[in-house]
Amino acid sequence: MLERLPAGAADPRQRELRELRDRWRAQPTDADAAVALARRYFEASAAEGDPRYVGYAQAALAPWWDKPEPPAEVRVMRAVLRQFGHEFDAALADLSAAVQHDPGDGEAWAWQVAIRLVRAQYPQAREACEQLAPLAEPLIGAGCRAQVDSLTGRAGAAAEALRAALRADAAASPEQRLWSLTRLAEIEERRGRFAESEAAFRAALALGLPDVYLLSAYADFLLDRGRAPEVLALLKDKERSDLLLLRLAIAGKASESAQAAAWADSLAARFDAARLRGDALHQKEEARFALAMLGQPKRALPLASANYVLQREPADARVLLEAAVAARDPAAAEPVLRWLAETGAESVVLRQLAAQLKGKP
Repeated sequence: MLERLPAGAADPRQRELRELRDRWRAQPTDADAAVALARRYFEASAAEGDPRYVGYAQAALAPWWDKPEPPAEVRVMRAVLRQFGHEFDAALADLSAAVQHDPGDGEAWAWQVAIRLVRAQYPQAREACEQLAPLAEPLIGAGCRAQVDSLTGRAGAAAEALRAALRADAAASPEQRLWSLTRLAEIEERRGRFAESEAAFRAALALGLPDVYLLSAYADFLLDRGRAPEVLALLKDKERSDLLLLRLAIAGKASESAQAAAWADSLAARFDAARLRGDALHQKEEARFALAMLGQPKRALPLASANYVLQREPADARVLLEAAVAARDPAAAEPVLRWLAETGAESVVLRQLAAQLKGKP
């Protein structure tokens, strides 16, 4: 039986969720009902950062979870959940099968892009973008290409192209604008154009949509600028999300908040519980916790290294570089240094950390 999360009776999103759940309970082997419920649960997880929703989504797909040939609509949703659990190969297998069945499945192409970017497989990501672009709205196609370009030596052109696409597509949905503005903010931040980055972050926040990824990214931007009190205000009462609790704990320590110790203790307990479950999804966050909160680079470094084997986005690279610098172990950062050299990825912070490792100012 699925746990019912706290919900206000008048909340339209929760009302929709209850209706989807009732429909699924009436016919649990109805693939359409199961996928609709699983998708809504996954969206709730992205909005609120509560990982329990992902477990409920998987439960909805239980009749097909281990099936080699599930219905097409189940296969894509199963891939989405598998990538959340870092089962990237299994997710890509599902997505490849989905587009073989229906080359016009834009969602399957979009998730292929996302996974290829996480794994720093840029040629494959670009190829999937080209498949996605004619199937999606112009803004999404532009954002897809900009993500790849920004990590392969064309960050300036990527930012300008994405900004132009935002101006040209005033009718894009709030969700599409939030996604695009967040990517623009990240690209500009990596370029060292902090005013432009913050403007994009604030435009995304002004849309008023709940999004844990956006909150995490903007909180990191503020922490890098020494603006910890603003992080405390931004993330007030959002301790349920592990990602946001980490930012709260770091900001609390920096600003000497009375709640800092409690946030750190709570986060440490969650990491311990995850480890007991054999859950290694938060190695990046635990490495950062060990560095920023505990001052333990020797503990952080193996976590950051293990995470980088699976995930190779700029944030993953940064944690590994920071841990290697703190532990005075340049060899441990060799995979990131090689990635920087091979891709031409532009990032002021990553280049500075790499220079520190090489003993350059």
